[in-house]
Amino acid sequence: MGGFFGCIADKECVNDLFYGTDYNSHLGTKRAGLVTFDPERGFNRSIHSLERDYFRSRFEDELDSFHGFQGLGIISDTDPQPIIVNSHLGRYAVVTVAKINNQRQIADELLAQRMHFSELSANNINQTELVALLINMGNTFVEGINNVYRKIDGSCSMLILTEDGIIAARDFLGRTPIVVGKKDGAYAASSETCSFPNLDYKVVRDLGPGEIVRLHHDSMEVLQPAFEREQICSFLWVYYGFPASDYEGINVETVRERNGRFMGESDDTEVDCVCGVPDSGVGMALGYAEGKGVPYQRAVLKYTPTWPRSFTPGNQSRRDLVAKMKLIPNGALLRGRRVVFCDDSIVRGTQLRDNVRTFFEYGAKEVHCRISCPPLVYGCPFIGFTASKSDLELITRRIIRDFEGDDKANLEKYAKTGSPEYKRMVDEIARRLGLSTLKFAKLEDLIQSIGMPKCRVCTHCFDGTSYCHVPESEKFF
Repeated sequence: MGGFFGCIADKECVNDLFYGTDYNSHLGTKRAGLVTFDPERGFNRSIHSLERDYFRSRFEDELDSFHGFQGLGIISDTDPQPIIVNSHLGRYAVVTVAKINNQRQIADELLAQRMHFSELSANNINQTELVALLINMGNTFVEGINNVYRKIDGSCSMLILTEDGIIAARDFLGRTPIVVGKKDGAYAASSETCSFPNLDYKVVRDLGPGEIVRLHHDSMEVLQPAFEREQICSFLWVYYGFPASDYEGINVETVRERNGRFMGESDDTEVDCVCGVPDSGVGMALGYAEGKGVPYQRAVLKYTPTWPRSFTPGNQSRRDLVAKMKLIPNGALLRGRRVVFCDDSIVRGTQLRDNVRTFFEYGAKEVHCRISCPPLVYGCPFIGFTASKSDLELITRRIIRDFEGDDKANLEKYAKTGSPEYKRMVDEIARRLGLSTLKFAKLEDLIQSIGMPKCRVCTHCFDGTSYCHVPESEKFF
């Protein structure tokens, strides 16, 4: 997915920029970048790969080379960022959290107008540069940003570092968040509220869908008010978000615990204890244990000294090994016991299948699994939350193909909780993964746990609903 952080202050802000960006590290694993602006030195940018290293270790030795009272940082799962641009709008740098499905079509249109691309990633168009070119087609930054909103199929939130402050623009349907923070002499904008407390920022508010603001060290100016329609990604609370973060003022860990409690209260399976698969399954498991009235125990632990997050080795077999190596089962808590494991989701199922086999090898009597969201039946066209290139990488779609002869057949029936097709699919997932039982959260319970109206929350990956294509009459740009 990716996350960003920008700050502007009345003094040097490099330390805030560095640590604020680092607090978004859980949102991306491929590349990271920093850029600062100083009136005398101009723009200074650095970009590094994170595929075999961490943000802090890649950038810490460079910090003394950055100067300025304003800057941007990005943790990205897409292209190298930030992009620095010299245009009729002035010099600026831009970072994006985006997924642009029609970038080839837009690029061809721009090339036909004799524009060119200079930032190539593996010989592909860099989508952040594509966004910059669309911005440059406007007479103002607001016009240019609205041109991005109008042209792209997908989503795009962005921060723009100008010579006159930082511009923050949230995706026009609010799929990905931007929150603004403030302290004495400084403003910041981030994908995550967890980046604020230790830097002494207080949350001002979330930007609304399509809202554009300009930050100075002592003010926030609204350049475009928020639109009314919103489709914030429900997976932010399920998986992406850090437990201490809030989206729309709703805390991630609170949602996960509430969701787990709903499931625990309604689950009649006889078990001895519950365990959360680190890290994003822990909150749900705590809630499940409370609702079910069984003890929470750490029957599997994450080895944090050297595996704080997943690295991304170059081949699949090594990636699978890394996923296994960072989790250590505790045989003393597994032997002879009926254990419920809570996890955030099932995508391909490969890692969970291997874990289940290991739990039984360590003596578990029964291994049950409870998932904090409904089955992922539809690929996400709006946010890159997996590296999947095809919907057939989803275990649900492979099973539907095996049942129906076509992975696109009767999707709405398989996505409907409690339908015969749904029950058959879930039973088959459990069989393939070697589970004693498997249950997914109901969509209604997830929405209730979040506490927002369903019409404001994107649940496309669960039920196929989408408000991506907004009628022209409802576009305000």
